[in-house]
Amino acid sequence: MLRRTMLVLLLLAPVALAGAYWSGAWRPPPRWDPAAPLELHAEPNILTGWKLARMALQPETCLAAFAVSGRAVEPLPDRPSEVGCPLENVVRLDGEGIAFRPSRPVVTCPLAAAWALFERHALQPAAARHFNSRVVAVRHLGSYACRNVYHRSAGRRSEHATANALDVTGFVLANGREIRLPRDWDRAEAGAFLRELRDGGCRFFKAVLGPDYNAAHRDHFHFDRGRWGRCS
Repeated sequence: MLRRTMLVLLLLAPVALAGAYWSGAWRPPPRWDPAAPLELHAEPNILTGWKLARMALQPETCLAAFAVSGRAVEPLPDRPSEVGCPLENVVRLDGEGIAFRPSRPVVTCPLAAAWALFERHALQPAAARHFNSRVVAVRHLGSYACRNVYHRSAGRRSEHATANALDVTGFVLANGREIRLPRDWDRAEAGAFLRELRDGGCRFFKAVLGPDYNAAHRDHFHFDRGRWGRCS
């Protein structure tokens, strides 16, 4: 009888918790609450990917994520386009003690959120592990370009056409050393660092493309928050 009672209680507990959640009587900690904004500084968990994906459908949740995380963000006006290259829900990309060279790119807010996670949970830990230093600057090729994939005359638009992608060529460390693509891809420690960044980026971006993907990406990492997932 006791075992049956315990089983019933175990079965009813999730129902009771769900009822309390939806009634507002109980809330889990924010990082475990599906309705709470994504905390960019918190250790990623099983809800991180879902909360990132939600930003594309509910733009306000992206700005809320920066607010609750104490991260400044600079929203920019939307810009419509008659040729399939609108700028919507975009911001100036910023880092925590990181400069972007030659300038701060314009990116979608979800891409900026993914970058914030990548920077804190992949980029800086990898720099500390491999070089006992931190990244202070990122070199890039830009984010926005109104074009099709691979500059083809026909076909689908690139994620760059809506500033939903960023191409990165190198990283400058606080100790003055610079790690660049493609120069360092096959060098021992620097190459291991770059591969760790590729793999770490795949936790937060939908697509991460680099030298192992094809010749067009031999000299940079392509990070995007588009519809198609690829890590190579």
